[in-house]
Amino acid sequence: MPPHMPERDPALAILTPAWPAPAAVGACFTTRQGGVSERPWASFNLATHVGDDPAHVAANRARLRAVLGLAHEPGWLEQVHGTRVARLGAPRGGVTADAAITRVPGLACVVMVADCVPVLLCDDEGREVAAAHAGWRGLAGGILAGAVAAFARAPRHLLAWIGPCIGPAAYTVGDDVRRQLLTATPGGENCFAPRHDGAGWHCDLAALAARQLRRASVAAVTGADTCVHDDPARFYSYRRDGETGRNAALIWLKTG
Repeated sequence: MPPHMPERDPALAILTPAWPAPAAVGACFTTRQGGVSERPWASFNLATHVGDDPAHVAANRARLRAVLGLAHEPGWLEQVHGTRVARLGAPRGGVTADAAITRVPGLACVVMVADCVPVLLCDDEGREVAAAHAGWRGLAGGILAGAVAAFARAPRHLLAWIGPCIGPAAYTVGDDVRRQLLTATPGGENCFAPRHDGAGWHCDLAALAARQLRRASVAAVTGADTCVHDDPARFYSYRRDGETGRNAALIWLKTG
């Protein structure tokens, strides 16, 4: 191991969604534990755009692929808080989008987050999978409806899992953002609570995502119900730390 490369944490901790996905579908959410990155990105940072040593990120990504037994490099996206859904037909990087969908076995759709909502989707026959990155801009713009519409099968045949994200106690927005989110999420008033000081609203991004998915007629919506801001030992949070790494949500069709 090169002198600049720290010893990796042997305990690579990965969360497996508890959802009724078909056996042909693999899915996971990474924690910050088990990599080689040093502070403030310690230790399993998977993002190349946050200032971490590229060699550390490459080592973390290689370990993830090996542990998951993926046939291809995951389809890493250039995320821009937009609404584009990319269809992945071959392993390649540099795709600018905030959601991805594929039918290619062994090719993982992946989104990176450090507060925003990661959403994994599949159809109930295990033929197609997708991942979406939904911050408030993505939710306001319709990223989840776009991801649902990209599937060949009707929404009533789809399953969704909402991964760890920032919780409402730690996340507040102003009136303008609240208005945009309510326009995109009719009936979502209960996803907001006024701050005690009157300076904005506590916002439940995961609840908004779940409401949008159900409104899109997705058959089953489950969630992790975990606040990344409140768990610094396991998760990165940009709101909490500023300079930090990224966790990743991945979903793929198994090859064997």
